Amino acid sequence: MRFIIGVDLGGTNIVVGTLSEDGETIYGQESRPTPVSEGSETVIELISKMAKGSAEAARRVAGSDLDIVGVGIGSPGPLSTKTGIVEITPNLKWKNVPLRQMISDSLGLPASLDNDANCAVLGEAWKGAARGAVSVVGLTVGTGIGGGIVVHDRLYHGASDMAGEFGHMTIDSNGRRCQCGNYGCLEAYASGPAIALRSVEAIETGYASQISELVNGKLEDVTAQTVYDAAKNGDALAQEVVRNTAGFLGAGIANIVNILNPEVFVICGGVTQAGAALFQPLRTEVRRRAFRAGVDACRIVPGELPGTAGVYGAVASFKTQRLELK
Repeated sequence: MRFIIGVDLGGTNIVVGTLSEDGETIYGQESRPTPVSEGSETVIELISKMAKGSAEAARRVAGSDLDIVGVGIGSPGPLSTKTGIVEITPNLKWKNVPLRQMISDSLGLPASLDNDANCAVLGEAWKGAARGAVSVVGLTVGTGIGGGIVVHDRLYHGASDMAGEFGHMTIDSNGRRCQCGNYGCLEAYASGPAIALRSVEAIETGYASQISELVNGKLEDVTAQTVYDAAKNGDALAQEVVRNTAGFLGAGIANIVNILNPEVFVICGGVTQAGAALFQPLRTEVRRRAFRAGVDACRIVPGELPGTAGVYGAVASFKTQRLELK
């Protein structure tokens, strides 16, 4: 039985799992916090340790006939799928890290490298909320905002592996400074840290909110999840922040729907925890801004593979890249 290790490297967590080649079985799934402050070598050592542990767990369950044929890696970028080098990562603070080769050498397995957001969208297209669709576009909303474009089960990478960087579309030319250096990026308003920051800024100007109570007054501990929890409890400020986030995301998605006209638009990441409070105004905003024919043809859905979409997509990307090399 042939298996592939999938690695989803994020700015907050690393998730690893060992999947059967058909994607029907996953073993040895594990998630650990990303030790961002300790540098790339420490992060890569942890990835290798987790991958080895996942493979061993798979063998214990599936038996000695299990054949691990490679490892697919999803990483924040920009990066090069051809050279396997992570060129720069604003959230990890990496520059020109040969991630694919380092993981391949450590595990003694062939490896592939792709953008983590691309992988998450590909995972949802392969085994999740968008399975069966011909054209799929998606956003990943977490520590940052990324995206991916899938047509006929294949990722569209563009001329230099930059396709799908939807988090860095400008939605306000005079807006907030983004970690990428630009002003007014979607990521600067609707990523997890941005959602937390906008809430804290409002509280610091005098707004009363359950958000402060949920973190015992330690505003530095506020996360997007804190905001979602407060919104579900009826907190007025939190609900306003969620509505505004839906507006920002809806404006961005409307732009993408007008440009790419996808069959399914899937939204992945922790933002899906906000539920209907986010998705209802988001869909309304898209319908208000995008051409009707594009909106009518497009299903906007939350991802169905929370925590594992990137792992599934990294495996699918490995399979595709291996075929292209043959």
